[in-house]
Amino acid sequence: MSKKLNLLVVGSGGREHAICKSFSKSQKIANIYCAPGNSGMESAGINTINISELDFRALADFVVEKQIDWTFVGPEDALVAGITDYFEERGLAIFGPNKFAAQLEGSKDFALKFMIKHGIPTADYQTFQDAEEANTALKDFVTPIVIKADGLAAGKGVTIAKSKEEAQIVISKMFKNGEKQIVLEEFLNGPEYSLFVVVNGNDFQILPMAQDHKRAYDNDEGPNTGGMGAYSPVPQLSDEDYQKMISKVVAPSIAGLNKDNFDYHGILYIGLILTNQGPKVIEYNVRLGDPETQVVLPRLESDFAELIDNCLNGVKMQQIKVNSKACLGIVLAAKGYPNSPIKGQALPHFDEEEGISIDYANVIAKNGRLYGNGGRILSIVALQDTINNAQLKARKYISALELDDCYYRNDIGNKALK
Repeated sequence: MSKKLNLLVVGSGGREHAICKSFSKSQKIANIYCAPGNSGMESAGINTINISELDFRALADFVVEKQIDWTFVGPEDALVAGITDYFEERGLAIFGPNKFAAQLEGSKDFALKFMIKHGIPTADYQTFQDAEEANTALKDFVTPIVIKADGLAAGKGVTIAKSKEEAQIVISKMFKNGEKQIVLEEFLNGPEYSLFVVVNGNDFQILPMAQDHKRAYDNDEGPNTGGMGAYSPVPQLSDEDYQKMISKVVAPSIAGLNKDNFDYHGILYIGLILTNQGPKVIEYNVRLGDPETQVVLPRLESDFAELIDNCLNGVKMQQIKVNSKACLGIVLAAKGYPNSPIKGQALPHFDEEEGISIDYANVIAKNGRLYGNGGRILSIVALQDTINNAQLKARKYISALELDDCYYRNDIGNKALK
């Protein structure tokens, strides 16, 4: 990089706030814009642009107008809808997989077929387009049974049915609600991990590991959410098991992408579960995770913007350098999330202090004050020397806030401390 770069980040959540912060650390960046961003990001000094992440033409026109050097895509919706293909047709540099490759997240069936084809360990499964067929097939499954919507569901399309009667009710409801295809999977038991790979064709580098917390409430109870908090590193994962994840999952995944001519340039998220038979893949995503991004990027010593710029310019990636610190994030969610979140709660003023940062998501501004706008409102992220201290720091900060119609989990990080 010689001249300073202008960048566009597409998306509006805490993940995109963290990406903008990470890029802004680079000495090689002139301006960063985020479309559409959110009011909290704006209050934190980020240039937000009121263009929907799915309005590809308007986004591309903005890129041309502002002489943006390249665009980084945060959310899956835009990737699955083909933003990369549209930008590339217009000759604009963008980091994110194309529409074909994005099916790895856009269709569970597509992803599972890819895994089976390339010998990547995963759950036994069957796919159905009809409720009657799915209910008949339940006899082939042992409870609990994992039932997944085939398409995008913002992390909330998974039900673990404890009985076949419950499974029948869930299956019927999903098809009645308009699902065209569902997947039934065997239940896999073990701790789950989030692994992110920066992929540029054959070239790849692995970001620090993280652990997400999908369930709404403490002790992994309640419904699935988009994620209620995360931490990195994951000290309870042995080096031996980590190396198995690389050799049995990451390497064959990258080899499969290239063998099948995916032309993959972007982030590959691999959701892993460590079973008694070794690591298995729960799912692929084609972008950085939320809330994991908020705890992974602060641990990078490498220049993340330079890493992406090198990918887009065909320069081989250097090994990613990571600091020795621990990062833990707690998501503040609207009461009622994920099913019927309350909107409009007044939020206190959030002062960032040493070791604490705030990544805003579903917030709006009125008369100089921020209000919750449903779902996951923001992440409170602590960067300290250990997971234990990061947990203490984040808890102390969040417990001092006066909060109405919000909730959060108190046990983020506990699994690392056992």
